[in-house]
Amino acid sequence: MRKHNLRLILFICAIASLSGVILGYDASVISGVIDPLTEHLNLTPWESGWAVSNVILGCIVGAWGVGFISDRIGHKSTLIVTAILFLISAVGAALASSLTDFVIWRLTGGLAVGMASAITPLYIAEISPKDWRGRMLGLQQMLMVGGQVTVYIVNYLIARGMPHQWIVSEGWRWMLASGVVPCLLFLLLVPFMPESPRWLALNGKKERALAVLTRLSNARHAERLLQEILTANRDDNIQTSQRGILRDARARYILMIGCAIAILQQISGINILLYYAPSLLQNITGSTQASLFHSIFLGLALLAGVAVCLSTIDRLGRTLLLRWGALGCALSMAFTAWAFIADAGGMLPVIGLLAFVLIFGLSWSLGAWLLISEIFPNRIRAVAMGFAFASMYVANFIVTQSFPMMNRSRVLMEQFHGAFPLMLCAVGCVIAFWFVRRFLPETRGVSLEQIEPLMLSKSRRFAADAQRPDQNPSSPAWAKAK
Repeated sequence: MRKHNLRLILFICAIASLSGVILGYDASVISGVIDPLTEHLNLTPWESGWAVSNVILGCIVGAWGVGFISDRIGHKSTLIVTAILFLISAVGAALASSLTDFVIWRLTGGLAVGMASAITPLYIAEISPKDWRGRMLGLQQMLMVGGQVTVYIVNYLIARGMPHQWIVSEGWRWMLASGVVPCLLFLLLVPFMPESPRWLALNGKKERALAVLTRLSNARHAERLLQEILTANRDDNIQTSQRGILRDARARYILMIGCAIAILQQISGINILLYYAPSLLQNITGSTQASLFHSIFLGLALLAGVAVCLSTIDRLGRTLLLRWGALGCALSMAFTAWAFIADAGGMLPVIGLLAFVLIFGLSWSLGAWLLISEIFPNRIRAVAMGFAFASMYVANFIVTQSFPMMNRSRVLMEQFHGAFPLMLCAVGCVIAFWFVRRFLPETRGVSLEQIEPLMLSKSRRFAADAQRPDQNPSSPAWAKAK
């Protein structure tokens, strides 16, 4: 008897992962838009940063509220809402006639990004078997990076051979409008997805949950898994509201870990490259079209890294890849900073950036999203992931808003030749290395219902209690003791 219907699971996760294409597309399309938009609207350095980073404020709100929304309407319905918001944002931003119009429509897209970045990995984690969770979530990351690579290529093809003035007046609009295509594709396929069985079970729809679980595996395994879900929910007395989570010491500790993972992923500097790759590379190439062309290779390096990570993360584990990935990112970013300061020229700075992106793809691109999607208990997962991704976007906003001001600062450019923000990112990667080694347990091959005690056992405060049956959060005796 089959244990899992992997063909069906792969099909469902592939459709859900299409929201990753939209995420990657929306995140990176601005890289080709920002310079011509800045010239078209005659923006100051602060306004250029605001044109890029405003979307992240929408992301914060979307991530913060997605737990409340998805807990009520379901994970599948929430994914549909995000696709519609993406579609509206792409059309509105392409037609914008002022910075204010542009910001309003990009904020709308930000809401969708924040919601989708939390709900997509949550949905995939809840659909996937424990031994395949990393690879299934890796599919979403692959398609997200694929969306980034695609938009780099589309931006380049739109600009190739066209006069600079056309790119400034009209080209950036076509770059934004191209995002309509993946939105429509996702909306056409999403009806084939089932609702998350864990959401169904936790909302009293046990028969529907059992039917979905049976389709995904077999009747015997489905009944056993449904019982595990219901038992874990009954033994977990954490309140599901945001205030309730903050009042519970166990939930607060795990939430701190999740938020820290999200923040550390951002201060590594990856979104400096995703949002500002052409601007950064223009410090080297001096040409708009050449910098757009080189951006394609950064996207391909990230895609290659995620592809390798996809095939290894369920065998090597999460913490090994995150720990050594952070160290590799720090070294490659430090090398790139040196190349900028030394004015090395040629391909050395590009090689450093390619190495950083490749190593990030091998580790933190997938590993961070995977851990955030699996470390929280079932009952609080949606709300807690909203907290974590809101933290991610706060860090993203700070990084994104400050980069153009540092990159166009006369003093910093004279002293560091564009390397100063890269040096800060290298320090952030070193901090990430220490954090993973100190706080994160290995979750490879562990069911979602058993990860909470594993997380608590890593804390000195909770380690002793986690070994006692009457204090183990996964034990019925724990709930009685409480």
